[in-house]
Amino acid sequence: MRTLFLQAPSFDGYDGGAGARYQMKREVRSFWYPTWLAQPAALVEGSKLIDAPPHDLSFKDIEGDIRGKDLIVLHTSTPSFRQDIKTAEMIKDVNPTAKVGFIGAKVAVEPEKAFTETSAIDFVARNEFDFTIKEIADGRDWANVKGITYRNKEGVVVRNDDREVLHNMDLLPFVTPVYKRDLDINKYFGGYLKHPYISFYTGRGCKSRCTFCLWPQTVGGHNYRVRSIEHVIEEVKYVQREFPQVKEIFFDDDTLTDNIPRVEALAKELGKLGVVWSCNAKANVPRKTLEILKDNGLRLLLVGYESGNQKILHNIKKGLLVDVAKRFSKDCRELGIVIHGTFILGLPGETRETIQETLEFAKEVNPHTIQVSLAAPYPGTFLYNQAKENGWFAEETDLLTEGGTQIAPLNYPHLGHTEIFNSVEDFYKKFYFRPSKIASIVGEMITSPEMMKRRLREGVEFFQFLRNREEA
Repeated sequence: MRTLFLQAPSFDGYDGGAGARYQMKREVRSFWYPTWLAQPAALVEGSKLIDAPPHDLSFKDIEGDIRGKDLIVLHTSTPSFRQDIKTAEMIKDVNPTAKVGFIGAKVAVEPEKAFTETSAIDFVARNEFDFTIKEIADGRDWANVKGITYRNKEGVVVRNDDREVLHNMDLLPFVTPVYKRDLDINKYFGGYLKHPYISFYTGRGCKSRCTFCLWPQTVGGHNYRVRSIEHVIEEVKYVQREFPQVKEIFFDDDTLTDNIPRVEALAKELGKLGVVWSCNAKANVPRKTLEILKDNGLRLLLVGYESGNQKILHNIKKGLLVDVAKRFSKDCRELGIVIHGTFILGLPGETRETIQETLEFAKEVNPHTIQVSLAAPYPGTFLYNQAKENGWFAEETDLLTEGGTQIAPLNYPHLGHTEIFNSVEDFYKKFYFRPSKIASIVGEMITSPEMMKRRLREGVEFFQFLRNREEA
């Protein structure tokens, strides 16, 4: 089947594609690669991938591609679901005979709901869907395709058996040739990453049990399944050869440092290639390992601290001690490893005092840059079920305003959702508007004209972000 993989058009600046762990309009312009769409696209010969938001494409811009396809696969999420339904209906208006399928965590956990919302969806692919989509594109009878829920010829919604979890990750082809064929890599930004960058996975799944984290609880699972180091290195060599302008590779595994012997071995092979690289990490990596990673090209770690309060970390099953996180951060600082730290406000157990405790913790560990988000109870997560059971929802929403600003959906008897929402701006200002942090940013800017231009642009975007929050 002539197949199109689509991240649908959305509001300006919306980073909610098939690679974003949570979906919103960011503090500064930022887009993750649509890796979860690129992977099945790499399996389907002759397919095309369109990632509309970063390329500023409207529905009218992609209408010609839609008309010429037999199968159109859309990635969706809780915040974008209603808009994606509208896109599916517009697709059917333009191309009534095309089969339209949805993928993503939203439909993995609530597959039947998709069919009650619209008649434009023909099937959803649940959980890990790469080979599921390939079988559909190859023309297999849907009754024999594991891992889908679909509407049959009689209009009845049928749920097929689950697909087995993939363990041999080397069976998945490289995603970066799809990037080269279909994407403009200059459209992809990360506020803390060099530009241009490229990201892809070396494995799926995460051993941690964080109650809020979406992908391990819905699609990836808690068993960290990895590609062979040889397979990863071959894709890195492809990137070096085909994208000589790339300044950094980001390995987007949920926690690349989950397997210490493997990440050390991978780093040593990366060191031989002379690449600059970064990854997601937990704040408990031993100093000896950090030294090996740094000596072999590691530049930055994206670290989910979440909170500086130990009780909250226990509540969310983070599996991390505050003192260990402090020691890890000190080690990184001494070794010259940059940290982008992420924090979440409004998690179970949050109070006015714990918000201030987390702010002071953030100042102490002092990441180079931070991201402060609001607790987002996605369907399919422990946090969502916990919120439902305890009546914490102020109101059940799509987690964003119509303009893409993240809202605070959780409301506690001792701490209201409006106060949680307002605490994000206060946190940002008190972290960044310190003399030492301002001096650090200015020092970075005066050493590089490119960084000067970039930080000035991001400054304008950041203040616009704060203004949008006030309006929300």
